[in-house]
Amino acid sequence: MRIRLFLAAAFLLGALSLAAAPRHYTLLSPDGRLCVEVDAGEQIRYALSYDGVAVLEPSTLSLQLGDGSVYDGSVRFEKALRTSIDERIATPVYKRAEVRNNYNELTLRYKTFNVVFRAYDAGAAWRFVSRAKQDFLVRDEQAEFRFAQDVEVTVPYVKPDSPRDPFLNGFEAYYDIHPLSAWKQGQKAFLPVSFKLDNGWRVNITESDLLDYPGMYLRHEGGTALSGLFAPYPKRIEQGGHNMLQGIVRTTEDYIAAQKAGAALPWRIVAVATEDRRLLDSDLVYVLSRPAADVDWSWIKPGKVAWDWWNDWNLYGVDFPAGINTRTYQYYIDFAAAHGIEYVILDEGWAVNRQADLFQVVPEIDLPGIVRYAGARGVGIILWAGYWAMNRDVEGICKHFSEMGVKGFKVDFMNRDDQMMVDFYTHVAETAARYHLLVDFHGAFKPSGLQRPYPNVVNHEGVAGLEQMKWAQPTVDQVTYDVQIPFLRMFAGPLDYTQGAMRNATRANYRPVNTEPMSQGTRCRQLAEYVIFEAPLTMLCDSPSNYLAEPECLQWMAAVPTVWDETVALDGRVGDYAAIARRKGADWYVGAMTDWDARTLTLDLGAFLSEGTWQVEIFRDGPNAHRAARDYVRETRTLSVSPARHTLDIDMAPGGGWTAKFTKQ
Repeated sequence: MRIRLFLAAAFLLGALSLAAAPRHYTLLSPDGRLCVEVDAGEQIRYALSYDGVAVLEPSTLSLQLGDGSVYDGSVRFEKALRTSIDERIATPVYKRAEVRNNYNELTLRYKTFNVVFRAYDAGAAWRFVSRAKQDFLVRDEQAEFRFAQDVEVTVPYVKPDSPRDPFLNGFEAYYDIHPLSAWKQGQKAFLPVSFKLDNGWRVNITESDLLDYPGMYLRHEGGTALSGLFAPYPKRIEQGGHNMLQGIVRTTEDYIAAQKAGAALPWRIVAVATEDRRLLDSDLVYVLSRPAADVDWSWIKPGKVAWDWWNDWNLYGVDFPAGINTRTYQYYIDFAAAHGIEYVILDEGWAVNRQADLFQVVPEIDLPGIVRYAGARGVGIILWAGYWAMNRDVEGICKHFSEMGVKGFKVDFMNRDDQMMVDFYTHVAETAARYHLLVDFHGAFKPSGLQRPYPNVVNHEGVAGLEQMKWAQPTVDQVTYDVQIPFLRMFAGPLDYTQGAMRNATRANYRPVNTEPMSQGTRCRQLAEYVIFEAPLTMLCDSPSNYLAEPECLQWMAAVPTVWDETVALDGRVGDYAAIARRKGADWYVGAMTDWDARTLTLDLGAFLSEGTWQVEIFRDGPNAHRAARDYVRETRTLSVSPARHTLDIDMAPGGGWTAKFTKQ
């Protein structure tokens, strides 16, 4: 008996020793500059450096399960596996026709789970993959990010919509900028969050492949350490909020996620950019998501949308009372058809208010007649839908309205990203795809890779877009925000910003006007946003009446593409300016924006144009745009590009922009 006990104890000691034995692994990016150091001992820790400069100090990751077990270094370690991938991925709806997916991978295999690390030239990512044979609950996830220095952080703090539901929010906060150690006490931030190192490098943290799990927030752990925070799984939800269209979480479970056996959790992404502009055209979120089903996606038709809500249905020079009625929408449809605009949205108001029932249409609207009228003119109709109304019968709603001829839904007021809500996104995306419907998630959390498996999901909002200008006070600085989001929010994916204002204001002249709203910044800034902001379904937010008075600008906005064959980041600094070139077919489009400082940029044409002669259509700030923001100049020029002549100087007014189309001669 004593011998047996001794042998059992020796075996147990050996097993524990094996589990806790220090193991150190190094994972390099394909170019060798980014290095992930992984220690798999009693705790699983990773550290990150770039060109030998420490970015993250050893940071711990683990998973606590509902049955009390954990995924960490105490579990029996089996082996480490390595692989390398270099492939090209075709993209049906994206900012380039194909992306390169090139990484080195390290998988640490434990008895009950794997931890997978990937190193790309542009950043690192890691995730847990369960090896469980049964479904399981996740009580909490430990995801640490311990910076090696007190970095500057550009952070969107959560502003809860309800004091009783601290995770209910619109994901639309403007950014605070301060040292990481000065993180606001008790505050959490939604992703992406950006960090600036002492040497000027940028680090962005976000996630991808978020399909059946709560979204990650960041909270401060003291000093230079952050950790992930996750909304608990809802237990009781009440209908409420805006027009009774939201789900307000009243009580929660003691876990964050219920998972299927073998589940792969979302990727945690740490991107590193030695220049800010490298963040402008990153593909990390896209390539880290799972691929789409191998089916025909050619039915997806990106394009422009004539939008009613921002301009408050405010038509003039017409012979009927404008508003939420059939005649007004016929006018919007005629306008769209005449200018090659692919869609018209019927925003909030077409369904009976506060009923949360999409089958109850207001009597002023002949919806089937509007859809037929639009279809006969080559225009698609997209319907706005509140979350609670949509969630009552996703299948029935998609079936009914697709049979009517509707082309998609703009789904609004989700304002949560707990697992139940994330599952709603996936359910809507999958169901809508079966009925060949587009989906624009408004009132939404940031994109987290859903556009790859479901290319019919064309936009997420998760941004303080132009709609804010209907009510925002002059103290709100939209212009600076506009040159922050291309590096931060757009890093995660497409955004529903809703640009296109024809009433434009300088900093001194802006004021909120709900029925006749204006933008901050110049007219050319609005035009440039059609190139800079990624959105396969892009709004023309202003009134058709205002556009018809501005035919040059209307022609530009109606014609500029919304998906691209190639994207090249030209220049930029977070919060100061951004310049991007995008190609569609043989033509190149360039957009540039500045903050409230007038600015001259030198564009490197050789970075995207081939040698030869190019015809260029340019929209630039007029000589008086600093006083009257609507002032602009349209001109055409011929440029010769050669090794000796490949730059172009552009000038932008305060709050200004510049945009151009390059056509090879």
